[in-house]
Amino acid sequence: MTVQLCVLLWARPGAGEALAAYEDKVLALLGDHDGRLLQRARTVDAGSGPDEIQLIEFASQAGYEGFTADPRRTSSVAEREAAIARADLHRVELVDQRPHPAPSAATP
Repeated sequence: MTVQLCVLLWARPGAGEALAAYEDKVLALLGDHDGRLLQRARTVDAGSGPDEIQLIEFASQAGYEGFTADPRRTSSVAEREAAIARADLHRVELVDQRPHPAPSAATP
């Protein structure tokens, strides 16, 4: 069963670049666990919202669990703690949001 996640990340004050660097490193591991990054966005003016938003998909629960337990990821906990103040993870179901054609005007 596919696992789809929305990840919301808040950087520690002044650690926006450290957050991005850490995420660059760990997101590179996704492919080793049948995972892929669907979308990654950074907030233009975060204010009270997250600094980074990610949509991630794993082919299976086992892939997700392998990613979270990967020693290359877990050994970076100090780097993560220095960069990330808050991380919210939500299991989601992606829906089709492709634009639909506008209804054609009736011809008289």
